[in-house]
Amino acid sequence: MNKMRQEGIILGIDPGTCVMGYGVIRTRGREIETLALGVVRMRSIRDPYRRMSHILEKMYELLDAFQPDIMAIEAPFYSKNVQSMLKLGRAQGVAIAAALSRNVPVCEYAPRKIKMAVTGRGAASKEQVAVMLKKTLHFTQEPESWDATDALAVAVCHANQMVFPGNQASSGSWETFISRNPQRIVRR
Repeated sequence: MNKMRQEGIILGIDPGTCVMGYGVIRTRGREIETLALGVVRMRSIRDPYRRMSHILEKMYELLDAFQPDIMAIEAPFYSKNVQSMLKLGRAQGVAIAAALSRNVPVCEYAPRKIKMAVTGRGAASKEQVAVMLKKTLHFTQEPESWDATDALAVAVCHANQMVFPGNQASSGSWETFISRNPQRIVRR
């Protein structure tokens, strides 16, 4: 998606090994239109490697159907359960690889940043995110699950980064933080 245009299609993904959420939006400046919202369910697939194959197939279907300019994906959150994190990382990796294989650039956002972009609170609940999206995007389709609205929130988060470039995700370096926040630095 060209930052200067601020127009295009964003595919948002909430990765998961049992349920993967997706949300597709079209942006035109500050206007956002919801194109699709849903989930890919995999609970009935017992083999964890078949689940990855299923994610890949569904990702290709979404990428081919909507031809997104960019894919935004939720970054894995840190958990004490290492096995859960590894499984989630695999699912995220498959989704990212599918997008890159179709030459679709990928952006990753932390869960707190996504919630902040949608609700103004980094600790918002899934219910609060869903309610705010429904109010702001005026979509009529009732979401299948919070995984779907979480994915839509990822896409909206990226759209906000394009419209309000001062909110760009930081590179994580102190130099970047200082250059963007000179008023917060106290010199002694």
